[in-house]
Formats: sequence, structure tokens, C-alpha cells
Amino acid sequence: MSSRTAAGPVTGIRFAFGTLTVLPVRVTRWDREAARAGMLCAPVAGLIVGLCAAVAGALLLVAGAGPLLAAVATAAVPAVLTRGLHLDGLADTADGLGSGKPAADALRIMKQSDIGPFGVITLVFTLLAQVAALAELYGGAGRDGGDWAWGAGAAVLAGMVARLALTLASRVGVPAARPEGLGAVVAATVPGRAAAAAVLLILAAVAGVGVGSAALSGAAADPLGRAVAAVVAASVALLVAELLLRRCVRRFGGVTGDVFGAVEETAATTALVALAAL
Repeated sequence: MSSRTAAGPVTGIRFAFGTLTVLPVRVTRWDREAARAGMLCAPVAGLIVGLCAAVAGALLLVAGAGPLLAAVATAAVPAVLTRGLHLDGLADTADGLGSGKPAADALRIMKQSDIGPFGVITLVFTLLAQVAALAELYGGAGRDGGDWAWGAGAAVLAGMVARLALTLASRVGVPAARPEGLGAVVAATVPGRAAAAAVLLILAAVAGVGVGSAALSGAAADPLGRAVAAVVAASVALLVAELLLRRCVRRFGGVTGDVFGAVEETAATTALVALAAL
């Protein structure tokens, strides 16, 4: 099928789930139009991943487990549903950025199968931050507003916002660092206006997550306060992910599949930490 043929929502959903999750969805097209549709649908894949993570944590709490164990399960589910692909990209990107070598050598380091010290340290602290933030949101710190619904909502929010960061990283004007790989397929495929519309849509959705979590938490929760906190946390996450993206583009000359993974994990972690802080 010609790459000039427009790709519809179904093609986009298939591309998003087939490339960003391990769910059994077959990618029917592998061209620039399909990539554009897929990256615009990436937050939908994030919604499903986030819901699965939220269910895992909530079920453990209902079964009598503590907030810490629920937080571990919630952080583990996205890793399982992506085969650790984004975490691997985060580690490889950290090794490339930390190497201090020219772009070509840094890209070669990132492509190697092993993980260096920068990658290991980054992975450890990233996962620790995710678990700590989720535990607090589930109620582990004993602060007002910590409950199962807020923690579960945070997992959903982080899933959507993290994949929205991939949509923004795929926008026109962000080049690919290599001529091959997933990064080259999706780089510069999403028009600026479509990316901006996706941001507005997801920010509205995360505000709804905040209101919904307040409704599930009971009369003591503040719907407006949670909606504002959700939007602020999402905005901060997207800002931090954008700063990392720009750093990688300057350092490597563009984006790669590893950079996409790093951007996704950075956005997810920042969103959780920001929610816990708020």
C-alpha cells in the first residue's frame, strides 16, 4: 500500500499498540502515514497500560496489601506490557548522554546490547522514584488525599502523559538521528497542529481523571483540587520530557528508538513525582 494513502484511526491504533505494547495486535502498515496515525493514537495505548497498572495496584490494596507493595505492582505492569522496551531505551540514552563522546560514537554505544554504569544508575533511581511516588499517592505517607483511587488515577494519568510525550517527540521538525529503526519511521510525522490538539485533549482527560478519583475517594476529596493537580503534573511532565528531547537532539543529531523510550519513562516518572509533591 502506498505511503501516501491516508491512515485511519484503526491503522493508528494497530500501529500504536503493536509498537508500544506486547498486546497481540498486528501492525498492518509500516509507513510514514501509519506512523503519524500511530503516534497520534499513542496516548490511547498509554490509557490501556495505565488502567492495567491501576487495576493491579488497586486489587492488591483490596486484598489487604500495603501501599508499598501496591506501588511496586503498579510500576511493574507497564514494564511487563512493554517488555521493558522503554526502560531499556532510558538506560541506553543515559549511557549515550553520559559517555561524553561524539554523536556517532554515542549512538554506537546506545546500540550495544549491554548497559553501562550511567544506564544502571538511571534505571535504579527512576524505578525508585516511581515506586516511592505511587506509595505516597496510595496513602503510604499518611497525608491527606492519599488513597487507592488517587494512586490508581495517577497510574492512568502517567500512562497517557508518557505516550503523549511520544506524540510530541514525533512532531514535524524533530529529525531522526539514524536512517533506520523505529525512530526514523516515526520522526517528524506528526503535524504541529495535530500535536497541539492532542495535548489539549489529554490535558482535559487527565483533569477528568482527577475528578473521577475524587468521586471514588468519597466526600473528603476535593475534585477541583485534584483536577488542577493532575493538569499541573501532566504539564510539568511534558515540559521535562521536552527538555530531555531537545538535549538528545542537540547531542545525537536527532531522535532514535532509545530516545523515545527515555522520553516516555521521563514523562511518566515526572508525572508521578509531581502528583506526589502536589
